[in-house]
Amino acid sequence: MASKKIAFVMVGLPARGKTYMARKIARYLSWLGHATRVFNVGSYRRTRLGARQTHEFFDPDNSSGVEVRRTLALAALDDMLGWLESTGDVAIYDATNSSRERRDLVRAKCAAHDVEVVFVESVCDDAAIVDANVRETKARSPDYADIDADTAVQDFLARIHHYEQSYQTVTDDEGSYVRVIDVGRKIEAHQIRGTIAARVVYFLLNLHIQPRSFWLTRHGESEANVLGRIGGDPGLSLRGLGYADALADFVRTRVAPGDAPLVVWTSTLKRTIATGAPLDRPTTTFKALDEIDAGLCEGMTYAEIAERMPDEWAGRQTDKFRYRYPRGESYEDVITRLEPMILGLERERLPVLLIAHQAVLRALYAYLMDKPAEECPRIDVPLHTVLQLTPTAYGCDERRWALAPSPLDQEGFRAV
Repeated sequence: MASKKIAFVMVGLPARGKTYMARKIARYLSWLGHATRVFNVGSYRRTRLGARQTHEFFDPDNSSGVEVRRTLALAALDDMLGWLESTGDVAIYDATNSSRERRDLVRAKCAAHDVEVVFVESVCDDAAIVDANVRETKARSPDYADIDADTAVQDFLARIHHYEQSYQTVTDDEGSYVRVIDVGRKIEAHQIRGTIAARVVYFLLNLHIQPRSFWLTRHGESEANVLGRIGGDPGLSLRGLGYADALADFVRTRVAPGDAPLVVWTSTLKRTIATGAPLDRPTTTFKALDEIDAGLCEGMTYAEIAERMPDEWAGRQTDKFRYRYPRGESYEDVITRLEPMILGLERERLPVLLIAHQAVLRALYAYLMDKPAEECPRIDVPLHTVLQLTPTAYGCDERRWALAPSPLDQEGFRAV
């Protein structure tokens, strides 16, 4: 962690994806181990004033509305700075911050608390993208609960118009910034310094809003699973081979029928490659997807570890997330090596079927479902189960299918 706390300050007109990016950045940095939190001024407004504020509230000629919005923005800013002074590492200040005057105020208050500021501006002049965002997310937000969709759209478009009257883009003399144009079509960066800021810029380079799903599954049951032994590079058991065939049938009927495109990733270990073989599709193997390295404990059962290495067993029971096998890895280490895979998933525009291992899938699931990294060891990823995670505006929807054992539904699969 850098010695100086950092605030990423969002900038942009409404419906430009600021909150989407803010939450994505927070999820990414939290997963990497940085205490990160989003301070959304709109949430402060809804909490303190209620959600039903029509576009007139945002009119720059509405003096009372201007003052209330300024008060709310400052309340969120003060809370953010207080949190950074206590336990926080990185904060994301999510508001329009559409005027130079407001950004100068934010930067001055952050400087007074020795907090580094990086502006993240989202610019989009593509009317189709803005219209889709308004209709798919903004018109369905708490601001427009129980309001006719067309009425909500028209009101939100009027809100955007109010902000357009005084919008000022970020300029070089304001310090560090990254500008995202048309949801990633082009990115500009200025005076980006430090590891965290650079990481965020690269992360933003990989974001897009193309709809697709991620399908996660462990390899079929291995010969080591049958014996209760961890690690190694065993082949599949007979049940595992049966699961590989069931997975291929599932993919043909549920994921990508016929010649539909599908990206398939596996680890470099035999049991994942064999699980993907009946798919008869091009497959890419990644060393980063290999199971957690159990070091000196490879090939042992947990009972054997407890008996022969009681200190190691006790350490693992105390903090399973940070416990590192002797000459092996911890869950924390697994997250570090999986960072390129996260960027790859964010970058990929086609559906992805990822066949890997329990610890690896737990870590990936924690990122995709915005779970604290420390929860990784407790995430349920059973054998012979397919997890479908579909990114939405601010998270992921999840479905699960148990392909084996029976009972099966009429299509041959059982949703769980």
